[in-house]
Amino acid sequence: MEFEELLEIAKSKANPWQIAKHTVVGKVGTALLTDKGNIYTGIDIDVPCAIGFCAEHSAIASMLGNGENRIVKAVSYSAKYGVIAPCGRCREFMYQINKENLDCQILLKDGAKTLDELLPNRW
Repeated sequence: MEFEELLEIAKSKANPWQIAKHTVVGKVGTALLTDKGNIYTGIDIDVPCAIGFCAEHSAIASMLGNGENRIVKAVSYSAKYGVIAPCGRCREFMYQINKENLDCQILLKDGAKTLDELLPNRW
């Protein structure tokens, strides 16, 4: 699957809506492609008390719930900013669930990079 297709899927998930006074979901959509050819998606949950959930975490939770943990490609899309890179927490999470995810190709505004390139100083 090409990045363009994954990007369209991630875009389709980035539909912000307010579910409570200070809580908005869906500002970011993520699409992950696994080594088995399956696609998992997620949205962010933005709450004011800093216990929110990134779209990448949401997609990974869905993937893990289906017995998979190897990510081949990943795309995150912000309704406000367009294609975005996973935050440091998400990068580390991707690595922690399967060390082989360092080879995962992640779409950025200026092309794709591997998780290994985005997470150079692992603990």
